[in-house]
Amino acid sequence: MSSTTAKINAQVLPQPCPHLAEFRSRNGSKPFRALQDCLRVKPPGGLAAIRRDSDEVPRCGACGDAARPRLYACVACAAASCHAPPGPSHAAVHAESMPPGHEIAVDVDRAELFCCACRDQVYDRDFDAAVVLAQTAASSTLGPNSSPSSAEEAIRLQHPENLRKRRRVDYRPWSPDLRERVLVGNGSSPLEIPDTASELPRGLRGLNNLGNTCFMNSVLQALLHTPPLRNYFLSDRHNRYFCQERTRSAAAAANAGRRNAANADSNGKGRNCLACDMDDMFSSVFSGDRTPYSPAKFLFSWWQHAANLASYEQQDAHEFFISMLDGIHEKVEKDRKKPHSQGNGDCCIAHRVFSGILRSDVMCMACGFTSTTYDPCVDISLDLEPNQGVSAKMSSSKSSHSCIGDADCMNSRQLAGTSTLMGCLDRFTRPERLGSDQKFFCQQCQVSQESLKQMSIRKLPLVSCFHIKRFEHSSLRKMSRKVDRYLQFPISLDMAPYLSSSILRSRFGNRVFPFDGDEPDASNNLSSEFELFAVVTHTGKLDAGHYVTYLRLCDNWYKCDDAWITQVNESIVRAAQGYMLFYVQKMLYYKASEKQVAR
Repeated sequence: MSSTTAKINAQVLPQPCPHLAEFRSRNGSKPFRALQDCLRVKPPGGLAAIRRDSDEVPRCGACGDAARPRLYACVACAAASCHAPPGPSHAAVHAESMPPGHEIAVDVDRAELFCCACRDQVYDRDFDAAVVLAQTAASSTLGPNSSPSSAEEAIRLQHPENLRKRRRVDYRPWSPDLRERVLVGNGSSPLEIPDTASELPRGLRGLNNLGNTCFMNSVLQALLHTPPLRNYFLSDRHNRYFCQERTRSAAAAANAGRRNAANADSNGKGRNCLACDMDDMFSSVFSGDRTPYSPAKFLFSWWQHAANLASYEQQDAHEFFISMLDGIHEKVEKDRKKPHSQGNGDCCIAHRVFSGILRSDVMCMACGFTSTTYDPCVDISLDLEPNQGVSAKMSSSKSSHSCIGDADCMNSRQLAGTSTLMGCLDRFTRPERLGSDQKFFCQQCQVSQESLKQMSIRKLPLVSCFHIKRFEHSSLRKMSRKVDRYLQFPISLDMAPYLSSSILRSRFGNRVFPFDGDEPDASNNLSSEFELFAVVTHTGKLDAGHYVTYLRLCDNWYKCDDAWITQVNESIVRAAQGYMLFYVQKMLYYKASEKQVAR
């Protein structure tokens, strides 16, 4: 460890122990490597312990007791001693009675380093790396007796992105030079500054209901005020005129060699570009015009993409959100020569903003073998916590926010209990034991075994969208219903506890070791903090409801109810039945460009 305080994924590493530093300077890491042969991992997924033999029962060399809370083995001489404050510490007595170099010991049950002189736990990256490698080898097809190099190879193959260093640079504000000022002045017109402070924020414009299209209007309002998406379209990164011209040119080139002109003409039309319609909508909404806008062109283009949803019936807002992002992605992928993965962030603008990566671990309950898969996602669907009357566990203390004197909120809490967004995320990432009808084939046991599944977030998107499952469908009862339970959600949200790196660190015993998803610099500590900026709500019944969006702009809340825009108090937002919650990263970091730009 270095002499200065370091951070790994918001984990502050303690100052190094002087006795450990002296021990390392004398002996290096050789004593720690010798301990690797004594590491024992008990499946499934157990923590590592120190045993010369799997059946060994260690005892204190001074009192002979084997049932003390803590037993430590001296790294220098392997003498076992107990330490049970406030009682006597035989481990400290052993260190004082021996020559220098016997201060460092290891917990025989937890494989954690302990300084007998400081009487405190100490950390060493090399030692923790050896323990993690042993635990990883025990849960892989390599087996517990594999060499450290084989285990490192297993980790590299299992988590290829973990070893890829990503350099980031701080944001630097852009200031135009003389030539750029002339281009900006000739190609744009200045925006009008509102005369009074009571004016609504720019871009806040109502959307006309075109016939049961509140589901579309509510999502569009959230997207129009998604900061990265707004900046992308308002900076002309997708120019609809250039895109349409490029599409016509490509269609003409493709149809030139066809014999049947009529067939060629019909195939050349294609479907409209949803990104072009979004660009048109951003230009209209942020033009300064306050009259309600009719997104008829966008609705028609979306109908062409999702023909099965083309009707004037009420649709699900979440389903529209997913379908619309897929439409933008599909158009961009057709224009590219090579496909791009959604989770890498180099795809279309929709996935650059909303796409993250989920990690799924399925662990065999018999041997501890763990199968890991990664899946891209544009949102996270969360189950509401069970009713408080059913489970006492749901009294979550993580949320400090409550509803402020709203009658509807109080009635909702009294009738159906309270859920919190943090509690829903805890429920999403906690280990879940799969039933006997969901056995998976274990590659190590070579038979189907019962398993334990745990979800975590490998990579956070710029904007996190949380979909609250309020509509339940039962195939057995052949009925559907809406869950009207009240949901508490914070304005500021820290996603660090739900990252794969944090969950793996907890699983392996909080080791000082770069786990899956850890960043080599401190910038990742800030990227896990999010701010709420939009809430899509649903009121009414399952088949006869209404969608409304609440936007947080300039620290004020605005209710977007189709064509009507009104300013509301935060208590009104908290009392509403949140269906989709949109959070944006507090601090946006920019990757260093690989291409050098001449200035």
